[in-house]
Amino acid sequence: MTKTRNLGGLDVPAIGFGAMVLSPGMYGAIDDDRALAALTAAIDAGGTFIDTSDAYGENGHNENLIGRAIRGRRDEVTVATKFGLALQDGVQPHRLKVGFAFEELLVNAEPGHVRGYAESSLRNLGVDVIDLYYLHFPDPQVPIEDTVGAMAELVADGKVRHLGVCNVTAQELRRAYDVHPIAAVQTEWSMWRPIDPELLDVARELGVGVVPWSPLGAGFLTGTVQTLDEDDFRNNAPRFDAASLKANNASYDALQALAADLGITRSQLALAWLLHQDPAIVPIPGSRTPAHIVENLAAADITLHPDTLERIDAVLAKLTPVGATLL
Repeated sequence: MTKTRNLGGLDVPAIGFGAMVLSPGMYGAIDDDRALAALTAAIDAGGTFIDTSDAYGENGHNENLIGRAIRGRRDEVTVATKFGLALQDGVQPHRLKVGFAFEELLVNAEPGHVRGYAESSLRNLGVDVIDLYYLHFPDPQVPIEDTVGAMAELVADGKVRHLGVCNVTAQELRRAYDVHPIAAVQTEWSMWRPIDPELLDVARELGVGVVPWSPLGAGFLTGTVQTLDEDDFRNNAPRFDAASLKANNASYDALQALAADLGITRSQLALAWLLHQDPAIVPIPGSRTPAHIVENLAAADITLHPDTLERIDAVLAKLTPVGATLL
């Protein structure tokens, strides 16, 4: 398995690091010391493709954490961040229906605000340029072409190197790409939820890399989630209510036997399986525990035989998660 992959012209490690879990209120309480230790462990272990957003944590908390962690190490890391959810003063919110965990989000991706979002992220991160800048969610009141046009100006000005879009349809990806090359599309994809096949087809056609968020099913595919802290946002997701979680854990135990036969963990099985779906896939698992971070990154070294992949797919075909997905 190749340890480095290409996302539309951007070379990154085959497995990145999703930093969302390092801010309070996402997966329960956490302090900055523990968060910084996790980031340092990720960078030291080669997880140098770090994913964040201006909306993770309050007042740019997650971006600020990353800025602290990479100080003096900027040349070692590729930083990706997102915009459109952390609305600044005076920005009119637009309601986006998403259902499930959040029901709706307040977004604004009007072109006139894009530069302000980027400059705020640059300050939070303490960097001169953002390596990969994503639209976090398409704005239902703004044509995606208009938003991407404003993002393209940031590339021309040297504030951003590559552009990405998240949580879009296949046609939205195509429309965005028509305005400016898109390096990566970020979407939910795991053994817990399949990708939209049309989106994958368009990404392949255009040469756009795919960055699966929640590649471990919001932690479920680790096999270790039995209960949640009160301030864990996953409490809002039907798949994580007490009854659904119990039923899903019982059902997905079938994956444990597969992982045991291969001598790997369930997390590694889930990540290696994703990596084998396409050479332009780079999952971004998150963790707060250094040992688990190293374990996740080691999945890039695992080669699954075609017979093993067929066996995995046969097991997955029999599994139907109880409850709606995270988003």
